Amino acid sequence: MADYFEQTVIQQTIPDADMTPLERFLLSRIFGCESDHDGWYFFAEESPSTMIFATRAELEAALGAAPVPDSAAHRYVVEQLAELEPDDTEVDLDLSGTSWEFFFQDIVKRSKTLRYVSVVAAFTCSKMRPDGFGGMAILITPDTIVGKSTNDLIEDFLAEAGLDDADAADMERSDPMPPSDQGE
Repeated sequence: MADYFEQTVIQQTIPDADMTPLERFLLSRIFGCESDHDGWYFFAEESPSTMIFATRAELEAALGAAPVPDSAAHRYVVEQLAELEPDDTEVDLDLSGTSWEFFFQDIVKRSKTLRYVSVVAAFTCSKMRPDGFGGMAILITPDTIVGKSTNDLIEDFLAEAGLDDADAADMERSDPMPPSDQGE
């Protein structure tokens, strides 16, 4: 079995003052992090986490410390807590219904120093699989989140070279079955 990895680096140090306690709490569990002067350097050695384990008390304390109800992090955690039974003390936050990019976008919107956040990721695999390697770059601004993978770049290069329709024609020409045997 092959293991796929998405090693990720948030290129800018995120100022501690620009994050709410809830954003800092979530991002430090989605990513690894290291203190960098008055901010945090976020990274994922294997892949960003899509499942966070926390206690209800930790989440409620982070929510109450500096509430920003219009943030993606605040809305998502409030929705998740509302689904819990009153006596549940442990919380499994499934982040597949949101995206950490939105958390960074909210930070950039409020920041007095960050104009954008850039993200670089490397896709690797424990086996030499053709779909297991590549990467992506993401730019997060107050107004937009855009990204491209290496596959997107190859498609762009093919289009620029006028070869984007050639792949379909090559596939038709390389069909190993004679036309009379197809579909039987």
